[in-house]
Amino acid sequence: MSIEFEKVRIGDLGKVVTGKTPPTAREEYFGTDYPFITPTDIDGSKRHVETDRYLSRESKKDFNNYLLPSGAICFVCIGATIGKICMTNVPSFTNQQINGVIVDGKRYDNCFVYYLLSTKKEHIKNIAGGAATPIVSKSAFSDIFVEIPELIVQQKIATILSGYDDLIEDNLRRIKILEEMAQTLYREWFVKFRFPGHRKVKMVDSPLGKIPIGWEVKKATDAIAVNPTTKVPREGEKPFVSMGSLSNDSMLINGSELRSGNSGSKFINGDTLFARITPCLENGKTAYVQFLPSDSDVAFGSTEFIVLRSKTLCPELVYFMARSNEFRGNAIKSMSGASGRQRVQEACFDKYLFAHPDPKTVSMFAEQIAPIFRCVHTLSRKNDNLRRTRDLLLPKLISGELDVSELDIKQAPPP
Repeated sequence: MSIEFEKVRIGDLGKVVTGKTPPTAREEYFGTDYPFITPTDIDGSKRHVETDRYLSRESKKDFNNYLLPSGAICFVCIGATIGKICMTNVPSFTNQQINGVIVDGKRYDNCFVYYLLSTKKEHIKNIAGGAATPIVSKSAFSDIFVEIPELIVQQKIATILSGYDDLIEDNLRRIKILEEMAQTLYREWFVKFRFPGHRKVKMVDSPLGKIPIGWEVKKATDAIAVNPTTKVPREGEKPFVSMGSLSNDSMLINGSELRSGNSGSKFINGDTLFARITPCLENGKTAYVQFLPSDSDVAFGSTEFIVLRSKTLCPELVYFMARSNEFRGNAIKSMSGASGRQRVQEACFDKYLFAHPDPKTVSMFAEQIAPIFRCVHTLSRKNDNLRRTRDLLLPKLISGELDVSELDIKQAPPP
């Protein structure tokens, strides 16, 4: 039995809503009640996104027509990021760069529509108008035709694909917990000085205040190599990491690609990638490299990375220092250049002082923290495999090449 498809406009799938940003002068519009999703929140690796921007219930009075319910699809339609897509998991607002689709649940499965539209990214990019800034207007977006099977088939396809995304999201939650545990451990030991046996260690005066005896106040560059010399041959393809692969709040590097050449930053496993340019640095883009097959492999990436490598610390400790508000704040103060393109001056790391722990404490910390980092990496690799399998199935299921109409598949609960 072959699957029959109906040709419909995106606008016929439900209601299309273009978002809007409340005026920043109206402080009462901003609060903690409704997530405010922008294209920068959507990274393509997650079906649902998290944001640190929220609007208040006051905003709902004037912007109710722009509020997307749970389960709506958000599709970026302006600029270089046309095609970014996610779903809302709670009622949310978006800005004007996003077209939201509120699916008619009586006729169509919203999760299926999410997967369907994710296969149309390139087509939608190609119809974008505008000379300086590409844009797909609400009307142009609504008039795009798609082919869609009957509801029961939509639900079966959505159930299969959602199974992969459910596992991915479970792993991401576990990764987040592990990273929070590791961050807490770092702050307990090296900010609050509550490391194992600390009660038996005398605190002494230093230029930074009281620090444990045996620790020394040092410059960051005494303990960390900044942009160390690392050779990468021009010939052959090597892993390349772009700035877009770095997360604002995680150590993970979300994807790399093979490229020839060697222009850019060079790094190995155990290095920390630290964004040097605004607004990436202010947003927190910092990553820990552990995706290379072996410790002898070398990758390269954006020229806007500063590579940090341990000299006298453990690699994980360098990563946490780079993630700290104090370290990042010192770098931000040094930024110079044209507005919107300011960059960190490497000399700033000579000015950053910190309490360098004794070798025994560094070694104890490495023993406890390294297994957590390895677990994060293992879960990340599992997610990479899940995404690859899902992405192989996705076009085959959406097109009907894989016919699921006769399969006994129970509908999954809403994501």
